[in-house]
Amino acid sequence: MKPSEEVTRRRTFAIISHPDAGKTTLTEKLLLYGGAVQLAGSVTARKNQRATTSDWMELERKRGISISSTVLQFEYDGFRINLLDTPGHKDFSEDTYRVLTAVDAAVMVIDAGKGIESETRKLFEVCRQRGVPIFTFMNKLDRPTRDPLELLDELEHVLGIKAYAMNWPIGTGPEFQGVFDRRTRNLHLFERIVQGQYRAPEAVGDLEHPIIAARLSEGTLATVRDELAMVEEAGSDFDADAILAGKLTPVFFGSAMNNFGVRLLLDSFLEYARPPSPRMADGRVVDPMHPSFSGFVFKIQANMDPRHRDRIAFVRVVSGKFTREMTATHAQSGCPIRLSNAQALFGRDRETIEEAFPGDVVGIVGGRDLAIGDTLTDDPGIIFHEIPRFPPECFAFLHNPSTAQFKRFNQAVTQLLQEGVVQGYELPDRGTKVVLLGAVGPLQFEIVKYRMENEYNALSRIEMAPWTMARWFADEVTVSEIGAMTLPSGVERALGAGGEHVLLFSDDWEERYFRDRNPDITLLDHPPATRTQAAGTITA
Repeated sequence: MKPSEEVTRRRTFAIISHPDAGKTTLTEKLLLYGGAVQLAGSVTARKNQRATTSDWMELERKRGISISSTVLQFEYDGFRINLLDTPGHKDFSEDTYRVLTAVDAAVMVIDAGKGIESETRKLFEVCRQRGVPIFTFMNKLDRPTRDPLELLDELEHVLGIKAYAMNWPIGTGPEFQGVFDRRTRNLHLFERIVQGQYRAPEAVGDLEHPIIAARLSEGTLATVRDELAMVEEAGSDFDADAILAGKLTPVFFGSAMNNFGVRLLLDSFLEYARPPSPRMADGRVVDPMHPSFSGFVFKIQANMDPRHRDRIAFVRVVSGKFTREMTATHAQSGCPIRLSNAQALFGRDRETIEEAFPGDVVGIVGGRDLAIGDTLTDDPGIIFHEIPRFPPECFAFLHNPSTAQFKRFNQAVTQLLQEGVVQGYELPDRGTKVVLLGAVGPLQFEIVKYRMENEYNALSRIEMAPWTMARWFADEVTVSEIGAMTLPSGVERALGAGGEHVLLFSDDWEERYFRDRNPDITLLDHPPATRTQAAGTITA
């Protein structure tokens, strides 16, 4: 197959939602309908233990939430699909934001009984800022829901995006029986399967088909006709170009738990979502068909499988062709890096791959010197700046309760900081050197403690710190210059990962006080993009 054909058949997307809207369930059902798993919610290997394919960490299973993004790659109907499952808890939104830099589209899952929730709105805005097309799945129609017309209206007025209903629900709650496909003008009536483990059997026919008439009452059919007429009259028009531009979201109604409407979502998504798109690199447009290989690291994960205890850098291929054993340039250092151990990923399962194309996600095993945001390329003129850095909203001290585990403790902390699980800071004005962690949410600290003990056998103790915000200097400053500034009581000077000076504040009042007393100093609410590395050859 020609490289251009390989690129055209790629689809790379993420699923986003507010916690408990059904994101991970929908992920599993897309795998079921895509033929990637035979039994929804199961991993077929080893003892047939029930577990969600996309949730590989033991703590995720205990809590019933996704707290780490994973990559699921599979073939379906001639397409090569890269599905990036994102964390389902708001404390891990930073990991989700990073994943959204690596996708070309997103599926937004909304609980039809609750409508748009806070985390949904935040993630939608991130997608809008990046110009990512959004497909909407109104989930949980098998439970009591809000009026479908009201849900469409909320999308348009709260999120400010036009909405087009691709299908329409036939009943809601216990009476939910299927959907009407507005494109084919066919009804799809489903049968419920125990726990939704298998594809739901469905009867398909138009509104006048005898099978449909036998399953639905005249009253239900009349209601469907009336609602469809209202949608046709008052709803937005379908526009494929507007979908790609992020101005129109196609809306699908269904129930991921019962597999209702999942196949229709998958097929339509593959038809209307775009293949890999161009990326900007220092003001330069890098097209997927650019002959030089290029890609960027958007995630690093260690110990995905306890049997391997290795480290994987997730690389989104942007242009050219990736081949195993190739040598690329690590753009941040200018060093050559041999990509000898490359793997395709499916949750925590993996296999060696020989080649990959734009849109694919490649796992580079090893690569100790690779960091989130780094560029790998054949063209030294390409450097991507895709990964934003986010200010932490809570802080905690990480103590080592056992001096005998000093080396093991430090190794674990270093690895977790490289992964970007949390951010690390130094407090140079304190006599004792204690690790200070910063995170978007406090649950991340629990993850650090859990992983240190279970993956590195290193004990740790978490002590919450009083600060709630970090601010960076717009211009370089010295220690003496900071000493001459008027600092409120309780404000602490810290050093970030790149050695940059940071001020830690406990609340808004302290920040306002600083700005009022130091009007000539400009503070930033985001970290500067700095990272240097010594020259040398990197081996992956």
